[in-house]
Amino acid sequence: MRTTVVKPNRLKKGDVISLVAPASAPASRERIEQGVKYLERLGYRVKVGKHVEAQHGYLAGTDDERLEDLNGAIRDRETRAIFTLRGGYGTPRLLPHVDYVALRKDPKIIVGYSDITALQLALFARIGLVSFSGPMVAVEMWNTMDAFTEEHFWRLLTSPKKIGPLVNPPGHETHAYGKGSVTGRLVGGNLALVVSNLSTPYSPSFKDTLLFLEDVDEAPHRIDRMLIQLRNAGVFEKVNGLILGTFIDCIPSDPSKPHLTVPQVLDEFVRSMKIPVLTDLQFGHTSPKLTIPIGVNAKLSAVGNRVEILEGAVI
Repeated sequence: MRTTVVKPNRLKKGDVISLVAPASAPASRERIEQGVKYLERLGYRVKVGKHVEAQHGYLAGTDDERLEDLNGAIRDRETRAIFTLRGGYGTPRLLPHVDYVALRKDPKIIVGYSDITALQLALFARIGLVSFSGPMVAVEMWNTMDAFTEEHFWRLLTSPKKIGPLVNPPGHETHAYGKGSVTGRLVGGNLALVVSNLSTPYSPSFKDTLLFLEDVDEAPHRIDRMLIQLRNAGVFEKVNGLILGTFIDCIPSDPSKPHLTVPQVLDEFVRSMKIPVLTDLQFGHTSPKLTIPIGVNAKLSAVGNRVEILEGAVI
């Protein structure tokens, strides 16, 4: 784990937000345009990547095009935040060529989830940059974003104050397993991308962290396989605690055949853990959602059934 954690400056009205698509293409031009209008209504200036409407199969343009937009935003002195349009596939292809040096010299807010997890883990591993697992422009921001998601997201990006407890939206309970309280830096995101980054230069150290995981559209046996891969890789011997989010549309490909459900897989897995575990925290592929800053210190309390972030995520 890097001993030096880098926090970006807080976002202020009038700042420039650059929009990029490092993974798959947005569903439509309308989503980009409406997302821009939303951010401008809030008082921000917006720059849109040159290639965000490009398409190369399931990718938002070629690797070179997506990288040109991403590194262009990183190197742009006006840009104070980089918001991704959507996730999908393709972000890991860019990791060897991201301009980490420029971003270390001029730290910026980076926001996204899903496939963007790969970039966020790489940024923390390589330069210690705090980034945000939070809403994306062409997914949540282009339409009416729910008040819970919106309030929590903007508070984290605009205030350097201690964030405090991560409290689920009303009607969504968390559940705790194990004993005691532990602290550590929050690291994680989408389970599939955490696993795909393992044993690469773009995977951070998991020592003394609180690992948070969620996923979408994965069959139960694949969730099982990925969790076991993390266990066999020794990750759960290094982390201080585990936070599990939602697993949306993670159903058997053929329910007529013998299978386990995701709740069964998770229950068996969690009960085998020797560390405190919190489940059902609302982040990632769910709505409404919490924004989780990667790289900040937090406390997980099994007895108190909660996670508390012990510092601000911006300066």
